Amino acid sequence: MQVFSTVSSKGQVTLPGKVRHHLGVKGGSRVAFLIKPGGEVKVIAARYPNIQSLKGAAGSLKHKLSLKEMKRIAYEDRFKLNKYAPQ
Repeated sequence: MQVFSTVSSKGQVTLPGKVRHHLGVKGGSRVAFLIKPGGEVKVIAARYPNIQSLKGAAGSLKHKLSLKEMKRIAYEDRFKLNKYAPQ
């Protein structure tokens, strides 16, 4: 199915009702534009529209970590990739 919209002189596009309904977005919602090779652009509902919506996305810890523990874990993870491993 194709649904059409017009680009305004300011470069804005109104998402037609069928598209908003399909994406599950409403006024004030954010969308993302994925630019694909060959000129195709895909419009999706933004999964995390703002920083507050990221809360809990990575799970939770059983206990709080100190800065020293966080640095140790980051250091270990960095070298697990072997990208920056000392030679």
